[in-house]
Amino acid sequence: MFVKINKTEYPPREPTMVWDGTCGFCKYWKTRWQLKTKGKIRFVTYQEKACDFPDIPLKEFKKASRLIEPDGSVYSGPDSAYRSIYYTGNEKWHHWYRKYPWFERFSDLAYNHIAKNRDFYFKITKALFGKDPANLKSYWLFYLLAVFVILALL
Repeated sequence: MFVKINKTEYPPREPTMVWDGTCGFCKYWKTRWQLKTKGKIRFVTYQEKACDFPDIPLKEFKKASRLIEPDGSVYSGPDSAYRSIYYTGNEKWHHWYRKYPWFERFSDLAYNHIAKNRDFYFKITKALFGKDPANLKSYWLFYLLAVFVILALL
């Protein structure tokens, strides 16, 4: 499980999402967040920028993404995604993560499970949404419809 880190003594000048540059799943969703946040957040890989945050252990960057803000606040794992969405004007996910312990726990467990099985979830992501994160397809609707048709025929 990833460790939550609340603060860094080496804050960036702008909100910065630090992610794993060798992970296809991470790259796919980083691209989605980057499109949604429209330049409000800088995206960098931990491979290139972990050294800028010497008080955050490298092993923790390997376990989870981190959104680091100019005041030194660090948001880890699922909350890094929720907080990045906060920059689009959608505050509910970050708010829920902070307010509801059950939602925080569920999010952390799901994130940890996905992080340990990135290759599998990357395949699922591409099957459901297509290979291009900038142009999502609704393949999941087709799959859902197919399941309903099969169930109806039975």
